[in-house]
Amino acid sequence: MVVLSKIYTRTGDKGETALGNGARVPKPSVRVSAYGTVDELNSTLGVARLHADAEVDAALSRIQNDLFDLGADLCNPDIAKDADAEYPPLRVVAEQVTRLEHEIDAMNARLEPLRSFILPGGSAASAHLHVCRTVARRAERLVVDLAAGEAVNAEAVRYLNRLSDWFFVAARIANDDGKADVLWVPGANR
Repeated sequence: MVVLSKIYTRTGDKGETALGNGARVPKPSVRVSAYGTVDELNSTLGVARLHADAEVDAALSRIQNDLFDLGADLCNPDIAKDADAEYPPLRVVAEQVTRLEHEIDAMNARLEPLRSFILPGGSAASAHLHVCRTVARRAERLVVDLAAGEAVNAEAVRYLNRLSDWFFVAARIANDDGKADVLWVPGANR
């Protein structure tokens, strides 16, 4: 159980923050940028939920919880020490990725195949889900960048990759199962 009795600590006033293992790093480090972007994504989900139907809202609630798991995973760099830890840190697991894949497949089964790229928009829910998709892609790029130089849980990368796909398909569902998608017309305004 987390207990937050005091919100400000003044420990970050000099541009550093503490990771989950207690190490202090500069706030603009790639690791902090990665889990900070996951936090930003979680906030965009909060807005998207305001426009979602009950089914999508329930899924977004599960995803918000997963994103806290992901943030906890990314803020603890000691992956090599996980097996020996008295209290192993929280890590994203393959089952969370698999759940997204099953949900994507179920949603996609309702949709006609795309014959054009689509523009973000249509309904309010769809537009917000597209914002979630692009923030998830940015988070994924940051985590991949982090993994190029530091240890990162491979399931974290897989989760973000599937999550952006999940948002794309959910955005189509929110557009009357794709019937209200806004299609890209190449060169339409030349």
